[in-house]
Parts: sequence; C-alpha cells; structure tokens
Amino acid sequence: MNQVEIWTDGACKGNPGRGGWGALLRYGSHQKELYGGEQPTTNNRMELMAVIQALRVLKRHCSVIVHTDSQYVQKGMTEWLSGWKQRGWKTAAKKAVKNADLWQELDALAQKHQLEWRWVKGHAGDPGNERADALANLGVEQIKDEL
Repeated sequence: MNQVEIWTDGACKGNPGRGGWGALLRYGSHQKELYGGEQPTTNNRMELMAVIQALRVLKRHCSVIVHTDSQYVQKGMTEWLSGWKQRGWKTAAKKAVKNADLWQELDALAQKHQLEWRWVKGHAGDPGNERADALANLGVEQIKDEL
C-alpha cells in the first residue's frame, strides 16, 4: 500500500477573519504543496480544510500519516467523531457540532484511506509543520491580494 505523510496547518487573521490552509504531502521522494484561503472563516475551519484538501488529491487507497498541530482536528477524528455521528451530529451537550459540514466531508474522505493521526506541537521546529504553517500563511496572503 502507498505510504503518504501529510503535514497540515490552518491560519486566521482575526477569528473569524481572513484565513488560510496549507498542506505538505510526501510520498517517497515526491513532494506536493497545497494552500488556499477563505474569508470570512475561523482557524478551526482552516485546520479542517487543510486535511480535507490534502486527502482530496490522493487518487488511490493509501496508508496516510497525518501530522497536525490542531488538537481540535486530531481529537475530533480519534475521539469525538463516532459520538457525534451516533447522536446525529450533536455534541454530548446536545448542541449542534460546529463545522459539521467539514467534519462530514473529512469523515467521508477518511473512509477511503488508512489514517494514522499524529499531533505535533506547533512552532516547535518540526520541518513539515513549519512548512505547512508557511503555506497556510500564503493562503491568507492570497485572500488579501484578492480583496
């Protein structure tokens, strides 16, 4: 099975505000960089969008290690998702899950691959995370340029 490593990050200038997402994908000696942005948005939406966009480019079933500095994304996928689905996209407090549209899309994409989630501390020198952060900030700047 193809082994892919992905580093993702989101950025937001104001929360909500102008946001960007970035992803670095590595497969063997190949590397791909992705970024984009939205306005208005939140940091959490951009963190989710980074993973979604990275998984969208995979054309066949892969074994994927996702590195994220977002505990929101990592815990959402490994701890909270199954409960949200069982409760009809409600939290344990019976409130609507925030960003349910993106969680549902990420869940559907995740079903196509074998995923391992790794949390990394942001801005702590992990080269993949640092590059994903730079790409997310490019996404923010892209939105600035479009205004």
